[in-house]
Amino acid sequence: MRRQQLVGILVAFALVAAVAAIVITKTCCGSSPTPAAQTTVTGLIGSEKADFFASPEVQRAFSKLGLTVSVQHAGSWQMKNELKGGSYDFAIPASSVAADSIPTAITTTKVRPFYSPLVVLTTPDVAAFMKQNGLASQKDKVWVMDMQAYWAAASAGTAWTGLPRQENRPAGLSGQIYIATTDPRSSSSASLYLALMSYLGNGQKVVASQSDIDRVGPALQKLMGYQGAMLSSSDQLFRDFVAGTERPLSWTYESEVAEQALAGTLPAGSTVIYPDYDIQSDHTVVELTAKAARVSAALATDPDLVKLEARFGFRPESDPGLLAKDLQQKDNQQFPADLKSLGTSQPPPPTSDLLQQLVNRAVPSGQ
Repeated sequence: MRRQQLVGILVAFALVAAVAAIVITKTCCGSSPTPAAQTTVTGLIGSEKADFFASPEVQRAFSKLGLTVSVQHAGSWQMKNELKGGSYDFAIPASSVAADSIPTAITTTKVRPFYSPLVVLTTPDVAAFMKQNGLASQKDKVWVMDMQAYWAAASAGTAWTGLPRQENRPAGLSGQIYIATTDPRSSSSASLYLALMSYLGNGQKVVASQSDIDRVGPALQKLMGYQGAMLSSSDQLFRDFVAGTERPLSWTYESEVAEQALAGTLPAGSTVIYPDYDIQSDHTVVELTAKAARVSAALATDPDLVKLEARFGFRPESDPGLLAKDLQQKDNQQFPADLKSLGTSQPPPPTSDLLQQLVNRAVPSGQ
Protein backbone atom coordinates (compact mmCIF):
# COMPACT_ATOMS: atom_id res chain seq x y z
CA MET A 1 0.00 0.00 0.00
CA ARG A 2 2.77 2.41 0.97
CA ARG A 3 4.65 1.55 -2.22
CA GLN A 4 1.57 2.33 -4.36
CA GLN A 5 1.12 5.63 -2.53
CA LEU A 6 4.78 6.53 -3.13
CA VAL A 7 4.48 5.79 -6.85
CA GLY A 8 1.36 7.92 -7.06
CA ILE A 9 3.08 10.83 -5.34
CA LEU A 10 6.06 10.62 -7.72
CA VAL A 11 3.77 10.57 -10.77
CA ALA A 12 1.88 13.58 -9.41
CA PHE A 13 5.18 15.47 -8.90
CA ALA A 14 6.26 14.61 -12.44
CA LEU A 15 3.00 15.93 -13.89
CA VAL A 16 3.21 19.14 -11.85
CA ALA A 17 6.84 19.65 -12.95
CA ALA A 18 5.92 19.12 -16.62
CA VAL A 19 3.03 21.59 -16.42
CA ALA A 20 5.25 24.13 -14.60
CA ALA A 21 7.94 23.79 -17.25
CA ILE A 22 5.39 24.54 -19.98
CA VAL A 23 3.99 27.52 -18.08
CA ILE A 24 7.48 28.94 -17.37
CA THR A 25 8.50 28.51 -20.97
CA LYS A 26 5.45 30.37 -22.25
CA THR A 27 5.32 33.14 -19.65
CA CYS A 28 8.97 33.75 -18.93
CA CYS A 29 10.99 33.14 -22.04
CA GLY A 30 8.38 33.08 -24.73
CA SER A 31 8.19 30.73 -27.59
CA SER A 32 10.55 31.28 -30.49
CA PRO A 33 9.09 33.98 -32.73
CA THR A 34 7.86 32.77 -36.04
CA PRO A 35 9.87 34.53 -38.73
CA ALA A 36 7.68 36.93 -40.70
CA ALA A 37 7.14 35.95 -44.30
CA GLN A 38 9.51 38.16 -46.30
CA THR A 39 8.59 40.02 -49.45
CA THR A 40 11.52 41.09 -51.61
CA VAL A 41 11.24 44.58 -53.05
CA THR A 42 13.77 46.16 -55.43
CA GLY A 43 14.27 49.87 -55.96
CA LEU A 44 16.35 52.51 -57.71
CA ILE A 45 17.64 55.34 -55.50
CA GLY A 46 19.97 58.33 -55.65
CA SER A 47 23.49 58.00 -54.23
CA GLU A 48 22.68 60.43 -51.39
CA LYS A 49 20.48 57.70 -49.86
CA ALA A 50 22.95 54.83 -50.39
CA ASP A 51 24.29 54.80 -46.81
CA PHE A 52 20.77 54.78 -45.39
CA PHE A 53 19.57 51.79 -47.40
CA ALA A 54 22.85 49.91 -46.88
CA SER A 55 22.66 50.26 -43.09
CA PRO A 56 22.14 46.92 -41.27
CA GLU A 57 19.81 48.72 -38.83
CA VAL A 58 17.63 49.93 -41.69
CA GLN A 59 17.59 46.46 -43.22
CA ARG A 60 16.57 44.96 -39.86
CA ALA A 61 13.78 47.52 -39.49
CA PHE A 62 12.44 46.58 -42.94
CA SER A 63 12.81 42.88 -42.10
CA LYS A 64 10.65 43.26 -38.97
CA LEU A 65 7.94 44.51 -41.31
CA GLY A 66 8.36 41.51 -43.59
CA LEU A 67 10.33 43.36 -46.26
CA THR A 68 13.67 42.57 -47.84
CA VAL A 69 14.68 45.72 -49.69
CA SER A 70 17.48 45.79 -52.24
CA VAL A 71 18.48 48.89 -54.21
CA GLN A 72 20.59 50.07 -57.11
CA HIS A 73 21.89 53.64 -57.59
CA ALA A 74 21.33 56.15 -60.39
CA GLY A 75 21.13 59.91 -60.81
CA SER A 76 17.60 61.23 -60.36
CA TRP A 77 17.35 62.33 -64.00
CA GLN A 78 18.83 59.04 -65.24
CA MET A 79 16.17 56.95 -63.51
CA LYS A 80 13.58 57.31 -66.24
CA ASN A 81 15.90 55.55 -68.70
CA GLU A 82 17.43 53.16 -66.17
CA LEU A 83 13.99 51.81 -65.29
CA LYS A 84 13.22 50.80 -68.87
CA GLY A 85 13.29 47.03 -69.19
CA GLY A 86 14.18 46.63 -65.53
CA SER A 87 12.29 44.78 -62.81
CA TYR A 88 12.13 47.50 -60.19
CA ASP A 89 9.25 47.96 -57.74
CA PHE A 90 9.97 51.58 -56.85
CA ALA A 91 12.25 54.55 -57.46
CA ILE A 92 13.18 57.36 -55.09
CA PRO A 93 14.65 60.37 -56.90
CA ALA A 94 15.75 63.39 -54.89
CA SER A 95 13.11 65.79 -56.12
CA SER A 96 9.40 65.85 -56.80
CA VAL A 97 10.12 67.24 -60.28
CA ALA A 98 12.28 64.25 -61.17
CA ALA A 99 9.61 61.97 -59.66
CA ASP A 100 7.00 63.51 -61.96
CA SER A 101 9.15 62.59 -64.98
CA ILE A 102 9.04 58.85 -64.16
CA PRO A 103 6.08 57.05 -65.75
CA THR A 104 4.15 54.56 -63.62
CA ALA A 105 0.89 52.67 -63.83
CA ILE A 106 0.35 53.12 -60.08
CA THR A 107 -2.02 56.02 -59.55
CA THR A 108 -1.87 56.47 -55.78
CA THR A 109 -0.56 59.77 -54.40
CA LYS A 110 3.24 59.90 -54.30
CA VAL A 111 4.70 59.75 -50.78
CA ARG A 112 7.46 62.06 -49.52
CA PRO A 113 8.73 60.29 -46.37
CA PHE A 114 11.62 62.71 -45.79
CA TYR A 115 13.27 65.76 -47.30
CA SER A 116 16.44 67.81 -47.11
CA PRO A 117 17.19 71.44 -47.93
CA LEU A 118 20.05 72.19 -50.26
CA VAL A 119 22.90 74.11 -48.64
CA VAL A 120 26.23 75.70 -49.50
CA LEU A 121 29.27 74.15 -47.88
CA THR A 122 32.34 76.31 -47.28
CA THR A 123 34.96 77.24 -44.68
CA PRO A 124 34.73 79.82 -41.86
CA ASP A 125 37.14 82.31 -43.46
CA VAL A 126 35.24 82.32 -46.78
CA ALA A 127 31.91 82.69 -44.92
CA ALA A 128 33.30 85.65 -42.96
CA PHE A 129 34.58 87.27 -46.19
CA MET A 130 31.12 86.81 -47.76
CA LYS A 131 29.51 88.44 -44.71
CA GLN A 132 31.91 91.36 -45.02
CA ASN A 133 30.73 91.85 -48.61
CA GLY A 134 27.00 91.42 -48.01
CA LEU A 135 26.72 87.93 -49.49
CA ALA A 136 25.97 86.17 -46.20
CA SER A 137 24.89 86.81 -42.62
CA GLN A 138 24.96 84.89 -39.36
CA LYS A 139 22.41 84.68 -36.55
CA ASP A 140 22.53 82.35 -33.56
CA LYS A 141 25.39 80.38 -35.16
CA VAL A 142 23.30 79.69 -38.30
CA TRP A 143 24.63 81.12 -41.58
CA VAL A 144 22.28 82.41 -44.29
CA MET A 145 23.30 83.32 -47.86
CA ASP A 146 21.80 86.24 -49.78
CA MET A 147 21.05 84.42 -53.04
CA GLN A 148 19.87 87.51 -54.92
CA ALA A 149 23.21 89.19 -54.16
CA TYR A 150 24.98 86.00 -55.19
CA TRP A 151 23.04 85.86 -58.47
CA ALA A 152 23.94 89.50 -59.21
CA ALA A 153 27.65 88.87 -58.57
CA ALA A 154 27.93 85.46 -60.25
CA SER A 155 25.85 86.24 -63.35
CA ALA A 156 27.90 89.41 -63.87
CA GLY A 157 31.14 87.40 -63.78
CA THR A 158 32.44 89.12 -60.63
CA ALA A 159 35.68 87.70 -59.24
CA TRP A 160 36.44 87.22 -55.55
CA THR A 161 39.13 89.83 -55.99
CA GLY A 162 36.52 92.21 -57.44
CA LEU A 163 34.42 92.43 -54.27
CA PRO A 164 34.63 95.85 -52.58
CA ARG A 165 35.92 94.77 -49.15
CA GLN A 166 39.26 93.00 -49.64
CA GLU A 167 40.96 93.45 -46.27
CA ASN A 168 40.16 89.94 -44.95
CA ARG A 169 40.09 87.97 -48.22
CA PRO A 170 41.37 84.45 -47.45
CA ALA A 171 44.71 83.61 -49.02
CA GLY A 172 44.26 81.89 -52.36
CA LEU A 173 40.60 82.88 -52.77
CA SER A 174 40.48 84.06 -56.37
CA GLY A 175 38.75 83.42 -59.69
CA GLN A 176 35.08 83.90 -60.52
CA ILE A 177 32.45 83.68 -57.81
CA TYR A 178 30.35 80.56 -58.35
CA ILE A 179 28.89 77.63 -56.46
CA ALA A 180 30.24 74.26 -57.58
CA THR A 181 27.50 71.77 -58.39
CA THR A 182 27.19 68.31 -59.86
CA ASP A 183 26.16 67.73 -63.47
CA PRO A 184 22.51 68.84 -63.83
CA ARG A 185 22.01 66.38 -66.72
CA SER A 186 22.09 63.53 -64.20
CA SER A 187 21.91 65.10 -60.76
CA SER A 188 18.79 66.38 -59.03
CA SER A 189 20.67 68.73 -56.69
CA ALA A 190 22.27 70.56 -59.64
CA SER A 191 19.01 70.79 -61.58
CA LEU A 192 17.34 72.31 -58.50
CA TYR A 193 20.22 74.83 -58.35
CA LEU A 194 19.42 75.81 -61.94
CA ALA A 195 15.72 76.02 -61.06
CA LEU A 196 16.56 78.44 -58.26
CA MET A 197 18.94 80.52 -60.38
CA SER A 198 16.33 80.73 -63.14
CA TYR A 199 13.77 81.99 -60.61
CA LEU A 200 16.12 84.73 -59.41
CA GLY A 201 17.20 85.62 -62.95
CA ASN A 202 13.59 85.79 -64.10
CA GLY A 203 12.68 88.56 -61.66
CA GLN A 204 11.67 86.12 -58.91
CA LYS A 205 9.13 84.42 -61.15
CA VAL A 206 9.00 80.72 -61.94
CA VAL A 207 10.13 80.02 -65.50
CA ALA A 208 6.93 79.19 -67.35
CA SER A 209 7.57 79.75 -71.06
CA GLN A 210 10.11 79.57 -73.86
CA SER A 211 10.66 83.33 -73.65
CA ASP A 212 11.56 82.93 -69.95
CA ILE A 213 14.10 80.25 -70.89
CA ASP A 214 15.56 82.50 -73.58
CA ARG A 215 15.86 85.33 -71.05
CA VAL A 216 17.79 83.42 -68.36
CA GLY A 217 19.52 80.79 -70.52
CA PRO A 218 22.75 82.71 -71.32
CA ALA A 219 23.41 83.52 -67.65
CA LEU A 220 22.77 79.91 -66.60
CA GLN A 221 25.21 78.69 -69.25
CA LYS A 222 27.81 81.10 -67.89
CA LEU A 223 27.34 79.79 -64.31
CA MET A 224 27.79 76.20 -65.47
CA GLY A 225 30.71 77.12 -67.72
CA TYR A 226 32.75 78.51 -64.80
CA GLN A 227 32.88 75.06 -63.26
CA GLY A 228 34.65 73.10 -65.99
CA ALA A 229 34.14 69.35 -65.74
CA MET A 230 31.35 68.49 -63.32
CA LEU A 231 30.96 65.43 -61.14
CA SER A 232 28.00 63.11 -61.59
CA SER A 233 26.91 62.73 -57.96
CA SER A 234 26.61 64.94 -54.89
CA ASP A 235 28.37 62.28 -52.89
CA GLN A 236 31.51 62.76 -55.04
CA LEU A 237 31.28 66.55 -54.75
CA PHE A 238 30.98 66.36 -50.97
CA ARG A 239 33.97 64.03 -50.73
CA ASP A 240 35.99 66.43 -52.90
CA PHE A 241 35.19 69.27 -50.49
CA VAL A 242 36.28 67.14 -47.55
CA ALA A 243 39.50 66.34 -49.44
CA GLY A 244 40.18 70.09 -49.80
CA THR A 245 39.86 70.68 -53.53
CA GLU A 246 39.87 74.24 -54.91
CA ARG A 247 36.14 74.85 -54.70
CA PRO A 248 35.36 77.50 -52.07
CA LEU A 249 31.58 76.97 -52.35
CA SER A 250 29.91 73.59 -52.91
CA TRP A 251 26.19 72.91 -53.44
CA THR A 252 25.06 69.83 -51.56
CA TYR A 253 22.30 68.25 -49.54
CA GLU A 254 22.03 69.17 -45.87
CA SER A 255 21.59 65.44 -45.25
CA GLU A 256 25.09 64.60 -46.48
CA VAL A 257 26.69 67.18 -44.17
CA ALA A 258 24.42 66.33 -41.22
CA GLU A 259 25.12 62.61 -41.54
CA GLN A 260 28.86 63.28 -41.22
CA ALA A 261 28.25 65.67 -38.29
CA LEU A 262 26.17 63.05 -36.47
CA ALA A 263 28.83 60.42 -37.09
CA GLY A 264 31.56 62.77 -35.80
CA THR A 265 33.41 62.60 -39.13
CA LEU A 266 32.68 66.10 -40.50
CA PRO A 267 36.01 67.92 -40.85
CA ALA A 268 36.51 70.71 -38.31
CA GLY A 269 35.68 74.12 -39.74
CA SER A 270 33.13 72.87 -42.26
CA THR A 271 30.58 75.66 -42.48
CA VAL A 272 27.00 75.23 -43.66
CA ILE A 273 25.21 78.21 -45.24
CA TYR A 274 21.45 78.06 -45.83
CA PRO A 275 20.29 79.91 -48.99
CA ASP A 276 17.62 82.52 -48.23
CA TYR A 277 15.90 81.35 -51.42
CA ASP A 278 15.98 77.58 -51.65
CA ILE A 279 14.24 74.69 -53.36
CA GLN A 280 14.43 71.74 -51.02
CA SER A 281 14.99 68.18 -52.06
CA ASP A 282 11.80 66.14 -51.72
CA HIS A 283 12.79 62.46 -51.61
CA THR A 284 9.69 61.06 -53.28
CA VAL A 285 8.73 57.40 -53.62
CA VAL A 286 7.50 56.52 -57.10
CA GLU A 287 5.62 53.23 -56.81
CA LEU A 288 6.06 51.06 -59.90
CA THR A 289 4.37 47.89 -58.61
CA ALA A 290 1.75 47.19 -55.94
CA LYS A 291 4.44 45.86 -53.58
CA ALA A 292 6.02 49.32 -53.29
CA ALA A 293 3.14 50.67 -51.18
CA ARG A 294 4.54 48.78 -48.21
CA VAL A 295 7.91 50.52 -48.65
CA SER A 296 6.22 53.93 -48.85
CA ALA A 297 4.20 53.25 -45.71
CA ALA A 298 7.20 51.89 -43.81
CA LEU A 299 9.40 54.90 -44.62
CA ALA A 300 6.64 57.35 -43.73
CA THR A 301 5.28 55.83 -40.52
CA ASP A 302 7.47 53.16 -38.95
CA PRO A 303 8.99 54.70 -35.77
CA ASP A 304 12.29 52.83 -36.09
CA LEU A 305 12.77 53.90 -39.71
CA VAL A 306 11.81 57.51 -38.95
CA LYS A 307 14.51 57.67 -36.24
CA LEU A 308 17.05 56.17 -38.65
CA GLU A 309 16.13 58.69 -41.37
CA ALA A 310 17.08 61.49 -38.96
CA ARG A 311 20.25 59.69 -37.95
CA PHE A 312 21.30 59.62 -41.61
CA GLY A 313 20.77 63.38 -41.90
CA PHE A 314 17.28 63.59 -43.40
CA ARG A 315 14.31 65.55 -42.05
CA PRO A 316 11.43 63.05 -41.63
CA GLU A 317 8.09 64.39 -42.81
CA SER A 318 6.43 63.11 -39.62
CA ASP A 319 9.00 64.75 -37.29
CA PRO A 320 11.15 67.37 -39.10
CA GLY A 321 12.77 68.64 -35.88
CA LEU A 322 14.18 65.23 -34.97
CA LEU A 323 17.36 65.81 -37.00
CA ALA A 324 18.25 69.05 -35.19
CA LYS A 325 17.57 67.45 -31.79
CA ASP A 326 20.06 64.72 -32.59
CA LEU A 327 22.63 67.28 -33.80
CA GLN A 328 22.22 69.52 -30.75
CA GLN A 329 22.98 66.52 -28.59
CA LYS A 330 26.28 66.45 -30.50
CA ASP A 331 26.76 70.17 -29.59
CA ASN A 332 26.42 71.22 -33.23
CA GLN A 333 24.35 74.40 -33.42
CA GLN A 334 24.72 75.33 -37.10
CA PHE A 335 21.71 73.21 -38.19
CA PRO A 336 18.38 74.95 -37.33
CA ALA A 337 15.55 72.91 -35.82
CA ASP A 338 12.94 74.83 -37.79
CA LEU A 339 13.80 75.97 -41.30
CA LYS A 340 10.94 78.50 -41.16
CA SER A 341 12.83 80.31 -38.40
CA LEU A 342 15.38 81.39 -41.05
CA GLY A 343 12.71 83.27 -42.98
CA THR A 344 13.76 81.61 -46.21
CA SER A 345 11.56 81.53 -49.29
CA GLN A 346 10.73 78.31 -51.12
CA PRO A 347 9.82 79.10 -54.72
CA PRO A 348 8.29 76.18 -56.63
CA PRO A 349 10.41 74.61 -59.36
CA PRO A 350 9.38 74.79 -63.04
CA THR A 351 7.55 71.86 -64.56
CA SER A 352 9.58 68.78 -65.40
CA ASP A 353 9.63 69.56 -69.15
CA LEU A 354 10.71 73.19 -68.67
CA LEU A 355 13.38 72.22 -66.16
CA GLN A 356 14.79 69.74 -68.67
CA GLN A 357 14.92 72.57 -71.25
CA LEU A 358 16.71 74.82 -68.76
CA VAL A 359 19.28 72.08 -68.14
CA ASN A 360 19.81 71.60 -71.88
CA ARG A 361 20.26 75.36 -72.33
CA ALA A 362 22.69 75.65 -69.39
CA VAL A 363 24.79 72.64 -70.44
CA PRO A 364 24.57 72.23 -74.22
CA SER A 365 25.28 68.78 -75.64
CA GLY A 366 28.96 68.19 -76.28
CA GLN A 367 30.12 69.88 -73.09
